[in-house]
Amino acid sequence: MDDGAPPLTVVRPGEGRTADLGDGVGVAFKLWGADTGGSVAVVEHPFAVGAYVSAHLHTREDEYSIVVEGEIGFRSGDREAVLGPGGYITKPRGEMHAMWNAGSTPARMIEIISPAGFELFFRDVADLAEAGTTDPAAFVAVAASYGLEFGEPEWQADVLRRYGLTPPTW
Repeated sequence: MDDGAPPLTVVRPGEGRTADLGDGVGVAFKLWGADTGGSVAVVEHPFAVGAYVSAHLHTREDEYSIVVEGEIGFRSGDREAVLGPGGYITKPRGEMHAMWNAGSTPARMIEIISPAGFELFFRDVADLAEAGTTDPAAFVAVAASYGLEFGEPEWQADVLRRYGLTPPTW
């Protein structure tokens, strides 16, 4: 019986496409923009020990992160925090930010993307990685198509040094 209610999306624990994005960061797709009328998307990111997501900024969306395992460091502009399970943080569009595993065990966070659409960037990067693509230019081109800009803020070298991290190879 169709009562006009919107479709119900159910994603059980362990469900959803998963992929290795390379350099110790993965993705598990939970809610796509198509599931939410484009309002939000939700992905999970596992971080291996030593994983670092290079400084970047979003031009089209905001991100909200919830740490669920381990410790994840966040730097956004001139603010820095290390959060454990249950910690929340906002990463507003237009501000250079980075994330890393700040502990000695694997970590994981939930990422809420608003508005939806940027989850497709992770899908496209996962597709490139699964196809064996290693050309950094291919990854940079995908990033640019989603309004993602990379940078090297003055604070990045300090974060890498303090946490013994290596920036991604692409």
